[in-house]
Amino acid sequence: MTKIHAICTGLVQVRKAQMTGKGHGIARVVNMLTDKDWTEWLPIYVWVIEQGDGVVLVDTGETARVHELGYHPRWHPFYRRAARFRVAPEDELGPQLRALGIKVGDVRSVILTHLHTDHAGGLAHVVGCRTWVHSAEWASAKGMMGRLNGYLSNRWPKWWQPDLLQFRDRPVGPFAQCATISADEEILVIPTPGHTPAHVSVLVQGSPSVLLAGDTSYTQGLLIEGKVDGVSPNEEVSRQTLGRIREFARQQPLVYLPSHDPESVTRLEGGITLSSSLQTLPFATA
Repeated sequence: MTKIHAICTGLVQVRKAQMTGKGHGIARVVNMLTDKDWTEWLPIYVWVIEQGDGVVLVDTGETARVHELGYHPRWHPFYRRAARFRVAPEDELGPQLRALGIKVGDVRSVILTHLHTDHAGGLAHVVGCRTWVHSAEWASAKGMMGRLNGYLSNRWPKWWQPDLLQFRDRPVGPFAQCATISADEEILVIPTPGHTPAHVSVLVQGSPSVLLAGDTSYTQGLLIEGKVDGVSPNEEVSRQTLGRIREFARQQPLVYLPSHDPESVTRLEGGITLSSSLQTLPFATA
């Protein structure tokens, strides 16, 4: 029987204009960097999918090294002005897997929704298993251009070389494509561009199905409202992704779990679906 666990690998705090974008174009970036208001401390979740033939991880969370002087580039405006972290060594992926009774050797695959540091910072804990990344995300995150865009490719383990996801034209609800990482197809990877142009989410099929949604939105409430975050480089692409997720939840029972939503674990443990939330909102079902 498949079971999904939530691991909180520390906390992050961002400007409120990052959680919900303000303005359009370059103004959204400026507002995100200059907003005076901070969010509450938000969880940094990794999702652990236990199956009969091994464990699949969605993201690797953050590392306590964020508190080392120089780990974040001081020249980068985002790390200077727009993000704060609280990550202790015991919060990291490795110790938390051991607390669940899971050995590194039990992990057969890791799927990265995208390569921002709070999702790829724990890569050092997943030696010896396959790691899956969207090919366009991998290409855009590397080198100096990647660092300018906020990726910390210089902090990835030197030995790390990901497998690139192969998408096929097979519809999953309103989504035109998906990729699989195993023959049983219980776990599907779906392109959900927005927060980054090649962001993906992971669908665990069941009754209800569960969408491990990375940073498609910071909370379920913002998804329902169609609010695009301040990081997404293309507002319209992100808005379309949010609309497809809502439509998917109207088609079948779906538990929606973004990585930084404080209510995600409550919905996971209670099987509380996005579908039921949409049904209670007249404007969302019109």
